[in-house]
Amino acid sequence: MEIIFLKEVDSTHKYLKTLISENGFTKPLAIVTTNQTNGIGSRDNSWNGIMGNLFFSFVVSKNDLPNDLKIESASIYFSFLLKEILKDLGSNVWLKWPNDFYIEDKKIGGTITTLSNDLLYCGIGLNLQQVSDIYGFLDINIDMHVLLEKYFESIFSGITWKCIFSKFQIEFSPSKNFKTTINHEKVPLLDAILLEDGSLMIDNKKVYSSR
Repeated sequence: MEIIFLKEVDSTHKYLKTLISENGFTKPLAIVTTNQTNGIGSRDNSWNGIMGNLFFSFVVSKNDLPNDLKIESASIYFSFLLKEILKDLGSNVWLKWPNDFYIEDKKIGGTITTLSNDLLYCGIGLNLQQVSDIYGFLDINIDMHVLLEKYFESIFSGITWKCIFSKFQIEFSPSKNFKTTINHEKVPLLDAILLEDGSLMIDNKKVYSSR
């Protein structure tokens, strides 16, 4: 994974897509910054933060990912890999379905994933320090370079979706205390049933992550 560090950028996701559009895709690439001024969040919301937090986007080919991974569940896959690394480093972070990072009951970050021409683009934001009273922040100090190195190693290590899902399934229950947005409406997850492909069964309807 080639990593480009930027002092400041409007959106790592937009920057990366423009770069690939202009130069083509030759190998996995990541754009990293600690100052994102006009980022993209879920459902086209803005995703910004104060200087010093971590924002990065990366692109990989579908062929780089496990054969058993459905694209619809890629956000869960990428998010859970990062959660596991943070947990190994001593954090109490957990993953709310499908791709929000939480410390206790406060969101500290999230993931968006988009597919374009067999290329998967993933953007991740993580609060390393206090942004507001509404959001939390990571409960450990990290070396950003070490974290990214470990994370990208895990992506290309061949960990299967089956392995990730078996762990996520065990840790899914805290998500039931929250809501998720489906068709622009907040829907409780209390009675949601997690299916093997990462989707949810809610009111007899199958729901995939839209991020």
